[in-house]
Amino acid sequence: MENFPVDAQPAAPTAVAVKDSNSPHHSLPSGAGAFDACMMQRCLTLARRALGQTAPNPLVGSVIVRNGLIVGEGFHPGAGQPHAEVFALKAAGELARGATLYVNLEPCNHYGRTPPCSEAVVAAGVARVVVGMVDPNPLVAGGGIERLRKAGIEVVVGIEEEACRQLNEAFVHRITHRRPFGILKYAMTLDGKIGTSAGHSAWVTGAEARFEVQRLRAACDAVVVGGNTVRCDNPKLTCRDLGSRNPLRVVLSRCLDLPGEAHLWDTEVAPTLVLTEVGANPEVQKWLANRGVDVVELAPLTPASAMAYFYDRQFLSVLWECGGTLAAPAIADGSVQKVLAFIAPKIVGGHCAPTPVGDLGLAAMTDALALRGVTVRPMGADCLVEGYLTRSAGST
Repeated sequence: MENFPVDAQPAAPTAVAVKDSNSPHHSLPSGAGAFDACMMQRCLTLARRALGQTAPNPLVGSVIVRNGLIVGEGFHPGAGQPHAEVFALKAAGELARGATLYVNLEPCNHYGRTPPCSEAVVAAGVARVVVGMVDPNPLVAGGGIERLRKAGIEVVVGIEEEACRQLNEAFVHRITHRRPFGILKYAMTLDGKIGTSAGHSAWVTGAEARFEVQRLRAACDAVVVGGNTVRCDNPKLTCRDLGSRNPLRVVLSRCLDLPGEAHLWDTEVAPTLVLTEVGANPEVQKWLANRGVDVVELAPLTPASAMAYFYDRQFLSVLWECGGTLAAPAIADGSVQKVLAFIAPKIVGGHCAPTPVGDLGLAAMTDALALRGVTVRPMGADCLVEGYLTRSAGST
């Protein structure tokens, strides 16, 4: 039976490399497979420490094990900084020689902002490397694994692959589709309403669900609403209860019919961007700029053009927290890949009460957009339904 210190932590909150042989020991299930899986889960835990901070890079954690003990670990903190393997190797020092290195994404084998990790692994004398998944980036795509094997290092690929792929689903989507990963989030009552007929919507769900939304925001690079949401709800779109970084807050507005006072105009709390049509309301644009709000004109202004703009800004994931009027075209033009629906056990009724998604032009129930990979979990008194769109409304 193998033992290892699962509670090894950085010496300081800002540290990204760990070397701690004095932590409590916990038993693992016997067998190399179980040990490898447990170490890969540790890599994923480390990688999550940088949620929302690595764009356009992936989330990566690395662990080095020698004689059943963790001797070094680290995670990639952000673009331009060393990769997870480099921090782990530095923490392990000479103990890396002859050890096993675990990493949830294939080590790179090319020069970018940082040198190739594969060369650092070879130079450290690591005997075995366990990789969660192959990097979909064409600059890597198996090249790192090939380099390690040519150096005589044993390489195992595909440990906890599904979990590794899910953690970096936004990175994979960005690489393969050249667009950020779009997530549509909404909260609705049991009868499918996001507010009353009078427009009141605070609050549809309870505290647990709202806290989960803040965690979701913290993991995204931008959160998007339309002008109507600003006018009716005056949202903050921050992660105020987490004490973590806030994403870029984005408003899509064609005519800039926006309120003079709104939480989003307080840019000392978090940055705000307004995307609008070319030449729209110059006076309002000037007023917003004086408040510290960035204004960018797009031609045309659509969810798809916004996502193209976000791609150019190196974003990985974009959270759409808009109302039904904007949600429908975002779904239709392929700007949304994942849906998170928070459902409250309430009934509000009303023929004119707003719903989470506007008209998609689907006339038959057989045309309905199906979700795959659906999960349902409780969220306090509410529940969260999560799944992936199989196609856009405009596809055949």
